[in-house]
Amino acid sequence: MNIQKVAVIGAGVMGAGIAAHIANAGTPVMLLDIVPEGATDRSQIAKAAIAKLLKADPTPFMHKRNTRLVTPGNIEDDLEALRDCDWIIEAIVERLAIKQDLYLKLATVRKADAIVSSNTSSIPLHELVSGLPEDFAAHFMITHFFNPPRYMRLLEIVTSEQTDQDAAHKIREYADWKLGKGVVDCKDTPGFIANRIGIFWIQTAIQEAIDMGLTVEEADAVVGKPMGIPKTGVFGLSDLVGIDLMPHLMRSMNRSLPAGDALLEKATIPPLIQNMIKTGYTGRKGKGGFYRLNLDSGQKVKESINLQTGEYSPSQPAQLGSVKAAKDGGLQALVSHPDKGGEYAWKVLSQTLRYAAALVPEIADDICAVNTAMKLGYNWKFGPFELIDQLGTDAFAQRLEADGMSVPPLLEMARAYGFYKETPPNLPLSGEGLGGGTDSFSSPDKGRPGGVSSPQALLLYLQPDGTYLPLQRPEGVMLLADIKRHAEPLLENDAASLWDIGDGVACFEFHSKMNSLDPQILEMIGETVDFIPHNHKALVIYNEGSNFSAGANLGLLMFAAKLGGWDEVDEIVSGGQQAYKKLKYAPFPVVGAPSGLALGGGCEILLHCDALQAHAETYVGLVETGVGLIPGWGGCKEMLHRWGNNSRFPRGPLPAVLKCFEIISVATVAKSAFEAKDYLFLRPTDGITMNRDRLLADAKARALSMVEGYQPPAPPVFNLPGATAKVAMEMAVNDFRAQGKATSYDAVIADALATVLSGGDTDMTETLSEDDLLALEYAQFTQLVRKPETLARVQHMLKTGKPLRN
Repeated sequence: MNIQKVAVIGAGVMGAGIAAHIANAGTPVMLLDIVPEGATDRSQIAKAAIAKLLKADPTPFMHKRNTRLVTPGNIEDDLEALRDCDWIIEAIVERLAIKQDLYLKLATVRKADAIVSSNTSSIPLHELVSGLPEDFAAHFMITHFFNPPRYMRLLEIVTSEQTDQDAAHKIREYADWKLGKGVVDCKDTPGFIANRIGIFWIQTAIQEAIDMGLTVEEADAVVGKPMGIPKTGVFGLSDLVGIDLMPHLMRSMNRSLPAGDALLEKATIPPLIQNMIKTGYTGRKGKGGFYRLNLDSGQKVKESINLQTGEYSPSQPAQLGSVKAAKDGGLQALVSHPDKGGEYAWKVLSQTLRYAAALVPEIADDICAVNTAMKLGYNWKFGPFELIDQLGTDAFAQRLEADGMSVPPLLEMARAYGFYKETPPNLPLSGEGLGGGTDSFSSPDKGRPGGVSSPQALLLYLQPDGTYLPLQRPEGVMLLADIKRHAEPLLENDAASLWDIGDGVACFEFHSKMNSLDPQILEMIGETVDFIPHNHKALVIYNEGSNFSAGANLGLLMFAAKLGGWDEVDEIVSGGQQAYKKLKYAPFPVVGAPSGLALGGGCEILLHCDALQAHAETYVGLVETGVGLIPGWGGCKEMLHRWGNNSRFPRGPLPAVLKCFEIISVATVAKSAFEAKDYLFLRPTDGITMNRDRLLADAKARALSMVEGYQPPAPPVFNLPGATAKVAMEMAVNDFRAQGKATSYDAVIADALATVLSGGDTDMTETLSEDDLLALEYAQFTQLVRKPETLARVQHMLKTGKPLRN
């Protein structure tokens, strides 16, 4: 990819965040800014930005060591140092004259093939390069990151006819593989894709809520989960990004939008919001926003603003029949419900989706780019055209007409077959009568997901000319969703499925709520281990949920406990131990491929895999102490084995025992896959994938590489110090209690954990087996789960999502 060194100019929030994420990719990066007037340290702005990054939460760095890759400087003294940079990113103030002045300076120092890009979101590319040297313009483009750059996956790229295509390809490839971005090519139009539609959506949702007299809770309940949008909804999102950004965005859009654009009608700031900004209520970074925390009573009371009066009162949950209807009936049930929530949903969706349909091909070549931009830039679960398909393209168009709104040409084309269409396995790919005359479809051999051969169902998407083309994934991208579209599961129950992903590899998928682990999943693990050797040669454990697994199903445990079903609880514990042990010693390689949260039992299943190929944004940990328990499915045992055999750690059983106690007792969660290696949740040899869409293919390749000569691991043996180690752990807990950092019940849990990690009633002369450790885990877990204090913690976690300190 030939991007060996990068420079970012502009050490504001965005520039510093971009620099941090480039360091996450393992690439050295310079962070430059201006020299403040009268400064004794001429690079103090960049240095202060780096210091701020280290304090930020969530952290912009995937590992603290990545800070060493960021070099601070200034654009007066360090401009010459840019001569060996392959990519120079400008992220300075949004003023054209200042940007162009910087570009003229860069033109004198950049090497011939160095790429320069702007992170602008408001100035067109043709204005940025106007009057600049031809060679500079050929190596210039817009690369629009979304904030925060580490966590928001979208990168919008804008090029022109002048842009060298090799340069553009180099940036796309680096952003994809190294930065983990979903790269979307945009036209040189105002706001590009995501912000053009996103700003329209926000303005529409806010204004309609005000006009209809909804509360902010009601609006967010509708424009949130029922639409596949994060639960922040629109008002919570505005608080998060900053309400004071709205006037700046509107000024930019007013300046650059073409006459007659529908967004111009919404480019005003309501008086309520003008007053909020004036009085410092700019969102979470200010005194509050549409929501605020009132501390006057000495307690945190969440309040929300009245959209009519501007007064705050305690926040009240929304009670809307439309939201409840959407849980079972989906989007159609939401917009057709007769209450104000249903009416509000239709007003927001009808205008937003109609606007999106009217913008293609003006802002992008195809609908896929628009859908991807909204999903990765605004965290929508579904893109605009996927939402229209859910509503029914013809039904949506008819209702627009009934409301007196015109139907955009692209939507008119989609009325018969939708924006996306699956071909039946044996349908000839001739498009006559399918919206575009003959030869509307390209060859069935192109773009087959995962290399699946014909005859299979194929997903087609509508083009602006009315024809349909197969949806093609980039090389190295494999999605389980594509495979599931044209296949039947090898094994299946309500909580898990087993899929054939080709080349003799199967994929085990959880699909319970939050991918929580229950007896059905444990049962399926056993069935899978028996099934694989007859038909396949390797297994990948993977799913495409937001989180790999939130852990054991606490609701099931709580339900059984309330009914006194202790035998059932005990069976869940023993069943998990047996299933994970069977997985560990399966006669074929098992590769875990987590992304997002992998907590508790979700972490434990990974500890029993032969290898991991983890998405960089994997947050893994044994968190059972937070709900009054200890790891009971082999987590303690596996961590002891890893730390006891870590060549870079002090030898002997006591250091390993104390290290495991330190990690597990405080429910440590690694904040990235890189950090997970520090705790040995991941082994040093485990792989990390930056791009989420490449995770399954990488995990499959890892599994196949292990097939030849595979032998299950040898069972571990343990020599543990017993009472000696337990006393040391008890002393540490007593110190924490004395400092007020641990409660009396924390000490009870810690004692149970110490009993397991020390080996119980043993000493260094005795050898303990894997089953001995599992027996200790079982005994302590089943004792703790019966205690009222533990059940109170579990119930509190289920109710609030937060730990109880009792």
